[in-house]
Amino acid sequence: MTQRLPVTVYPLWLASPLALAMVLFFVTPLLVLAFVSFYADPGMTQWGTLAQWTKMFDAFGLSVLGDTLWLGAQVTALCLVMGYALAWVFVRLPERLQPLVIFIVMLPLLTSVVVRTFAWIVILGRQGIINAVLLDLGLIDSAAKLLYTRAGLVVTLANVQLPLMVLPLINAIQRIDPNLADASSSLGASEWRTFRQVTLPLSLPGIVAGCLLTFAAAITAFISQSLIGGGQMLFMPMYLYQQASALSNYPFAAVISLTFLATVLVCVSLFNLLGRMSRGYATT
Repeated sequence: MTQRLPVTVYPLWLASPLALAMVLFFVTPLLVLAFVSFYADPGMTQWGTLAQWTKMFDAFGLSVLGDTLWLGAQVTALCLVMGYALAWVFVRLPERLQPLVIFIVMLPLLTSVVVRTFAWIVILGRQGIINAVLLDLGLIDSAAKLLYTRAGLVVTLANVQLPLMVLPLINAIQRIDPNLADASSSLGASEWRTFRQVTLPLSLPGIVAGCLLTFAAAITAFISQSLIGGGQMLFMPMYLYQQASALSNYPFAAVISLTFLATVLVCVSLFNLLGRMSRGYATT
């Protein structure tokens, strides 16, 4: 009598097409980048030096990398504040209104990133909507500079990435048993204490997931960083584009790519670690 294998057990050779695709389209390009990064000059005539890597980790290169990560942290924090409030309101809305709210939240993702960015250029410009309203209300005497500023870029990226924060938060908050808040209130806890000690810990997996998605998307948003920043702020995606396209310095562009990829992977690993810790905390 033959023994039947569980339906979840498959031969490893069935994964060979996926493994081959990963080797061809992911591992091989990374190896090529690593090889190119050890050329000393843009003409790629001298190989076997660390000149390009040393250049990446000088004061200027580290400042660009740090500023990019700080931008991601700012956008993530703003999205977390707005997204948590929106998710909190969403789960308390009547069911007939929830599809409309979801559609409004998802609307930025249904629009081209170029269209969204140019829309924000119109909004933030000196003759844009915000300046027009402030001037009409008499709150300012002359048009304020909102475009090509750090604040304008953070707001723009927060609008674009907000759905990535809201959807995990909605899923996490919807899973919380409403009876827990009622029990906390019946024991004499205030609404703020109930939120801080009950709701917030139980929603930590959604917070970590939303922060991971938002952070990774914000620091790699090349189009929004370029158009809203106006070339006055330099971040890693634009730094890479300048070296590869404008200067044809492919060895240094390869170093920037690998450094940025490694940094993003480290950040993702930290978020995953926090996610595993938060799941354990939320179930205790």
